Amino acid sequence: MAAPEAVDMRALSGNKTLSDDIDPILTLQGIGWFMRKAIEYATVTLHIKEYEEKRDDSTSVTHIDIDQTATGGIKGTSECRTLDWTEREHSDQIFGELIGKSRWQILEKIGGPDAEFLATGWLDEVKKTGLMESYVISDEGGWTARQACIWGFEEFEGKRYYARHVVVKKHEEVKKAKLVYDYIKPLELLEVEE
Repeated sequence: MAAPEAVDMRALSGNKTLSDDIDPILTLQGIGWFMRKAIEYATVTLHIKEYEEKRDDSTSVTHIDIDQTATGGIKGTSECRTLDWTEREHSDQIFGELIGKSRWQILEKIGGPDAEFLATGWLDEVKKTGLMESYVISDEGGWTARQACIWGFEEFEGKRYYARHVVVKKHEEVKKAKLVYDYIKPLELLEVEE
């Protein structure tokens, strides 16, 4: 289901028909064949919670916590992002030991050699609100990943969808993909049929 115009994201599910193939990225990240096939055939649902944390200096910082669930209710990876561009360690059951940082970023400031891929295709609303940029390093896997938009919308087939643009690099090799997610109406908002 495409995301309604005024949706506040709470639950999203991967849309394999609109997303790019992520197998080349997973291969570059050193994920084994069996795990790649499991990821390929699973439907992954994202449960997103966004909130503000007040700091002692009267400022606040945004947190975005994402819990993933795979087909059959299997718990997947959790992403807990603090949007202050501070490096934090994270232990991931699929990708291993990581160091990452995240921030809100305006579209015009997305730079570097992959800027065109990362910064194009977004709806006009992203130009006003910005997007979430994240950068992840895997020392053990020897790769880095940059994602523009953990929080934004694009139009696919005339409909509005949440999407991520991902660039993964390992030495001189670079892989790119767009990940697209369907919106799932939160359970507490579903109407009960009599």
